[in-house]
Amino acid sequence: MNAKLGTTALLAVILSSAYAQQKGDTIIVELAKTSKVTLTIGDRNDLETLKHYNYQELFQDILTKLEANDTTKLPGTDSTSTPVASNSTPDTEDWNTHARAKNENDSDDDYYDNDHNNWNVHVPHNNWGRTWQSFNFDFGTNNYLSSGKFPNSENALYAVRPWGSWYIGLASIQRTRLAKKFFLEWGIGVNWYNFKFEQDNILIQKTSDGTFFIEDTREVDYVKSKLTASYLTASVIPVVDFSDNSRKPRLWDGYGNSFRVGLGPYVGYRIESHSKLVYKDDDKEKQKEHNSFYLNNIRYGLRLQLGYRSTDLFFNYDLNELFVSGKGPKLNAFSFGVIF
Repeated sequence: MNAKLGTTALLAVILSSAYAQQKGDTIIVELAKTSKVTLTIGDRNDLETLKHYNYQELFQDILTKLEANDTTKLPGTDSTSTPVASNSTPDTEDWNTHARAKNENDSDDDYYDNDHNNWNVHVPHNNWGRTWQSFNFDFGTNNYLSSGKFPNSENALYAVRPWGSWYIGLASIQRTRLAKKFFLEWGIGVNWYNFKFEQDNILIQKTSDGTFFIEDTREVDYVKSKLTASYLTASVIPVVDFSDNSRKPRLWDGYGNSFRVGLGPYVGYRIESHSKLVYKDDDKEKQKEHNSFYLNNIRYGLRLQLGYRSTDLFFNYDLNELFVSGKGPKLNAFSFGVIF
C-alpha cells in the first residue's frame, strides 16, 4: 500500500464524516478485505487536534508491529489506537486501495473509490441540495423535420446536409443532489444551429410576405450555403445516476462504470442569425447577411441525456417551429451529439 496518500485520504474521510455530525460518533474505515480502523470521536473540538496528527508515522508503526505480532503500546501514542499530535504534514502519492467511512448513526455512507488508479469521489447521501458546478461542451449535428419528414424527401431547397450542419453548445451546469441517485442538472449557456444546405447555391431572401429559399443562377463555382442562428439557452434536466456519483465522469477521465439518464426542458432566446453563401469567382467570395429571416425569437423543447461510463450523449428536439408561423416553412429543429 502506498502509505502516504492512504493516510491522507483516511484523514480526509474521518474528518469529513465527523464534521457532518453534531455529537459523538464511531467511524469505521475499511482498508482491505478484512482490515479496518475504528475511531470514536466524543468531542467535536478534537477535530482541530486530529488535523495535525502524523498519520503516516502512525500507520508505519502499526504495520511494523503487526508484522512482528507485537500488540504492545505504540511509540509516541497514548494507547494502541490513539496517536499523539505531530506538526508534520503527510505527503501525497497514489493509493491503490479502498477507504470507507461509515457513520453508525446514519444509514448513508461516504467513501472514496479508486477505479483505474483515479479518484472517484462519492459524497454523503445526507447532503441533499448540495450543488457542484461544471462546464459542458456539446458537439454534434443538427437538422429539422417538416411534418415529421426530412425536407430532402421532397427535394426542398432548404434541405440540409447532416455532415457540415454542426451543432455547438457551451454551458455552465450546476448539479444538485435531490435524492440518493437523483440529481437536477440546471444551467445556462450559448448554442449555435448551423444548417448547411444540400445545394451550394441557395440564397435566403426576406420580404414582407416571409422568408424564401431560391437558387442563385450566377455562373460561379459555389462552395457552400448555410443559415446560422445562435441562442442564449437555459435548461433544467432531472437525472438518475445509478452510480450515485456526485460528479459524473468526463470523457477524458477514462473511468467510471455507471449508467445515467436524464430528460427535461430547455428554452432559448435568439441573439443572432445570418446567412452565408460562399463561391469562387477568380477569388473566393463570401456573401453574408445578418437578418432575422423571421426566425422565432424563442425556441423551447426537450433534452434527453444518456451516459455510460465516461461517455455522455444528448438529443435536443424543438417543440416549437423554427420560423414564425406563416413567414417560413414549417420546420422543427433537432440536434444530437456528444457532451464533453
